[in-house]
Formats: sequence, C-alpha cells, structure tokens
Amino acid sequence: MYEILSSFAQTWGLLLFVALFLGALAYALWPKNQQRFDQAANAPLNESDTPLDAAKGD
Repeated sequence: MYEILSSFAQTWGLLLFVALFLGALAYALWPKNQQRFDQAANAPLNESDTPLDAAKGD
C-alpha cells in the first residue's frame, strides 16, 4: 500500500508542482502585470517615506 501511495504522490505531485510553477511563471511574465512589477522593483528607490496607500489618500 505504501508503495502505491508513494508512487502516486511522486507522479502527481511532480505534475502538480510543474503546473503551479508554470502558472506562476505565466503570471509573472504576463504583459498586463509589467507595470505592477516595475513599480515594485523601483519601490526602494522612491524618495517618499510614506507608504503607497498613505500617499494615495486611502
């Protein structure tokens, strides 16, 4: 029984993690998200000392 469960977990677990990785990669490289990631990358370089939400007035 252990061998069957182990084999199942190894096979389908690998496929699950590959699918999750590809989903995360597609999300990160999707052109619509480029501006959001550019802002996050440049956040440490902003001169403002206030959080982004406070600067918007929310």
